[in-house]
Amino acid sequence: MRLSRFFLWASLCAAPLGAQQLPAGFDPVWLDRSADPCTDFYRFACGIWIQKNPIPSDESRWGRFNALSERNQSILREILEAAASAANGQKIGDHYASCMDEAAIERLGAKPLQPELDRVATLKDKAGLAPLVARLHAAGVGAAFQFGAGPDFKNSKLNLAAVGQGGLSLPDRDYYLKDDPKSAEIRKQFVAHVGRMFQLLGDAPEPAARKARTVMDLETALARGSLDRVARRDPARVYHKMAVAELEKLAPSFAWRAYFAASATPAFDSLNVSVPEFVKTLEERIGAASLEDWKTYLSWHVLHSAADSLSSAFVKEDFAFFGQTLTGAKELRPRWKRCVARADDELGEALGQGYVERTFGAEGKQRMLALVHALERALAKDIQGLDWMTPATKKQALVKLQAIQNKIGYPDKWRDYSALKIVRGDALGNSMRAADFERRRRLKRIGQPVDPTEWGMTPPTVNAYYSPLQNNINFPAGILQPPFFDRQMDDPVNFGGIGAVIGHEMTHGFDDSGRKFAADGNLRDWWTAEDGKEFERRAQCFVDQYAQYEAAPGVKLNGKLTLGENAADNGGLRIAYMALLETLEGKPRPKIDGFTPEQRLFLGWGQIWCQNVTEESARLRAATDPHSPGQWRVNGVVVNMPEFQQAFGCRTGQPMVREKACRVW
Repeated sequence: MRLSRFFLWASLCAAPLGAQQLPAGFDPVWLDRSADPCTDFYRFACGIWIQKNPIPSDESRWGRFNALSERNQSILREILEAAASAANGQKIGDHYASCMDEAAIERLGAKPLQPELDRVATLKDKAGLAPLVARLHAAGVGAAFQFGAGPDFKNSKLNLAAVGQGGLSLPDRDYYLKDDPKSAEIRKQFVAHVGRMFQLLGDAPEPAARKARTVMDLETALARGSLDRVARRDPARVYHKMAVAELEKLAPSFAWRAYFAASATPAFDSLNVSVPEFVKTLEERIGAASLEDWKTYLSWHVLHSAADSLSSAFVKEDFAFFGQTLTGAKELRPRWKRCVARADDELGEALGQGYVERTFGAEGKQRMLALVHALERALAKDIQGLDWMTPATKKQALVKLQAIQNKIGYPDKWRDYSALKIVRGDALGNSMRAADFERRRRLKRIGQPVDPTEWGMTPPTVNAYYSPLQNNINFPAGILQPPFFDRQMDDPVNFGGIGAVIGHEMTHGFDDSGRKFAADGNLRDWWTAEDGKEFERRAQCFVDQYAQYEAAPGVKLNGKLTLGENAADNGGLRIAYMALLETLEGKPRPKIDGFTPEQRLFLGWGQIWCQNVTEESARLRAATDPHSPGQWRVNGVVVNMPEFQQAFGCRTGQPMVREKACRVW
C-alpha cells in the first residue's frame, strides 16, 4: 500500500556489515583531474565517479545517497531473512515472508482487494461518502483529501486535528494544469494507464476508457482547488484553525462528523483546515459529479493504492507508468528490495532495532553529538558576526539556536507494534492493517501533548530533517556512516560531509519557512521589520541564482520551491567550514592526497552529491523536489564562498566565482 506521510516536515560509523562494502567518505580516484576546480568544481570532484557509476536499470537516479541506501537495504534483508526463517513468529519475519511469497500473491490476483471494491460498489448515495472514505483512509487509500494530526502551529506543544488537500494520483497538482506538450503527453499516458488497470480488473476496453476519463476529470478539478508547492512553503498559507462547524459550512455535503466517528477520533471541536479553497472544491465536486463518477474515482484509488501488492500484471502496469514513464527507470526493482522497503515503511522501528544493533550503537551517538556541538558553536558565532542583522533579532536567533534539541541515531523508546496483526501469507492484508494501525496511532494524538521523542523517519533512513514546530534536528543512524561520516577519515572530510549536513539542518530553523517559527516552535514573528525585509532581499538572491540553473533540457529549477534547501546548503557548508577551523586551531595541518584541510572539506562536500539521473526523473524532481540536483548543490554553494575561492586559488571572472555572491547565514 502507498502510505501517505502526513504532517512530516520538511525532511558514525560501525564495522562494515552486509553484502556491500562501505564506501569511503572521500576517494581521490573519483576526481576528474582534467577539470579545473575553479571552472566546474562538481566535475572536478565527481567526474570519474559519474563515468564509472551508471544508473542501475531498476533506478531512475544513482548517487552516493542511493549507494549507501542500498547497502543499508542489504543489512535489512539479512535481518528480515533471518526473522522469516526463525520459528518464533516475529512480526517482521512474517511480514517479509508474506511479501516475498510471489507464488501465493500471483494465485490470488486482485482477490484480496475485492472487499474494498465491494464497499465502493455498494455505496447507495452521496450521504454514505463520509464513512466510506474513512474506511478507505484506514486501509491506506489516499482518496479525496488527507486527514491526520500534528502540532498546532500557534500552540506547538499540543496536537491538533487537520484536514489537508489530497486525492491526486499524479505527483503534483501542476501535472494536471500545465499546458506544455510534455505535461499534456503525460496526462494522455496516465489516462491510458488507468484504463488498462480497469481492464485488468475485468472491464471491457470502452467502459475502462470512460472510467479513466472520469478519474482524470475529477482529479483535475481537485487539482484546481489545491495550493501549489511554493505557496505551501509559507506556514501562514496552510494554517487556518477553525471550529468543526465552520468546516461543515465549507463543505456541507460531506458528513464530516460521520467521517470523524468512523475514523474513531477522540472528541475535538476545532482543527486546522490547511487549504479552505480545496475543501470548497471538494464540496463543488460532490454536488457536480454523479454518484457513479465518485464510485469510479474511489475504485481507482483502491486499485492504485494496492497495485504494487497485487499479482504481476498489476505490478508491471503500475511500474510501466509510475516507474518508466514518470522516472525513466528501465526495470522493476527486485522483489526483495520492494519487500525490504515495505517492511521499513510499515514496521520501521521493529526492523530498525536490529539495524541499530549492527551498525550504530551508543558510541556512535556520542561521537555524533560532539560534531553537533561544534556546529552549534559555529552557528552562534556566525549569527553574532552578521553585519546585516540588528542586535534585537540576533538575541532572539541565539535563543532559538540554544533551544534546538538534537535527536541522534534512533529513538530512546521504541514503538510498540503489539496491536498490529501480521498474518503470514496475507501480504496485502498486512499492509492494510499496518496502514490502519499507523492511522489510529496518529489520530489518538488529537488533543494530546506532542511527544518530542517521536521520530518521523526510521533508523535505517539515509536522510535527516529539521522540525520547526518542535525545533529539533533528527539524524537517523542510516545516514551517520560513510560517505557522510567516516571514522577512518580526517576531520576536514567529515566536516565537509556530515558536518555540512548538520549545519544544513540547523540552518533550516532560520530559512524562509523555519524563521517564521520561534524558539518554542510556535508560529510567531520574532524579527524586527527591518531585519525581516533584509532577510527577504538576501533570500531573493538565492531565488534568482538557482532559477538560472537547468535541471533537464529546457527545464530550469524553481528558485522559490528550492529556496529553503539552497539557503540551508549555503549556510550549512559555511558553518561547517567555521567549525573545522575551530577544531584545527593549534593542530598540524598537513596535506593529504595533495590537498590542504580546507580543500578536503570542499571535496568532502562535493563527493557526497555525485550522481547520475534520468531525464524523466530530473523533470519530475524539478517540479516536485525542493532540493536542487547534485551539480547545483555543489557548484551553487561554492560560487558564493570566498573561502572556497581562496582554498583553490580561483580568480575573479572564473565560473566558480560569483560576481555578486548570495549569503544569508
